Amino acid sequence: MQQQSARLRWEQHTQRPLLGLALAFAVAYAVPIVRPDASRDVVEVCTAVEWVVWGAFALDYLIRLALAEQRLRFVRTHWLDLGAVLLPAIQPLRLLRLVSTLLLVGQRARMASQIRLTTYVAGAVVGLLMFGSLAVLSVERDSPDGNIRTLGDAVWWSFTTMTTVGYGDHAPTTGLGRMLAVGLMLSGIALLGVVTANIAAWFIARFEKDDVEERRQTEAIRELTEEVRALRGELAALKGTPVE
Repeated sequence: MQQQSARLRWEQHTQRPLLGLALAFAVAYAVPIVRPDASRDVVEVCTAVEWVVWGAFALDYLIRLALAEQRLRFVRTHWLDLGAVLLPAIQPLRLLRLVSTLLLVGQRARMASQIRLTTYVAGAVVGLLMFGSLAVLSVERDSPDGNIRTLGDAVWWSFTTMTTVGYGDHAPTTGLGRMLAVGLMLSGIALLGVVTANIAAWFIARFEKDDVEERRQTEAIRELTEEVRALRGELAALKGTPVE
């Protein structure tokens, strides 16, 4: 029990620093894509920041694993975290570092009780739009048959893909770009389902609250009627007249 509480304390204390590192990762990932003419030193610094952030999340997973009371159960219930930690080690691609960091940030964000579902969903939408745009731009810009050449094209494509509208004016032509499109479409459908379920749950809770309030008022009126009837009976008994 002490180990579990220690793990929970660790997760609470590291929540904000890790999210701050995630923002640093976002900047480091975006700079070489938005500014392809950046100097080699800038690119190397951004790459180092990406690896440092991924390393911080990997270390966080190992510490949480060490603090877990049942380590095998922790691995089974946090298999996505483990996969995200191992993913960049298999093949050192920037895109894999992006995917793994997004997964780790998402897993840690869901643990924060102070982050409401609406805030989490909004952050997920913005994050997917931003990283989806940057990722597809990085793999499609140099493609001979590609038609996603600018950041504006990439953002427009990401937005239409996530909302499953798919105008078709911009589309990936590479295999990696199409894989990104599939992931973005599935993520958009999932987030739309979460939003719909959240709205439906709010309406149901509201209706249940109104129903409970109505029943409470009805019960209060019934009790008040019984009290008035009893008082009229007592008053009639004192006067010696029959109760109507």
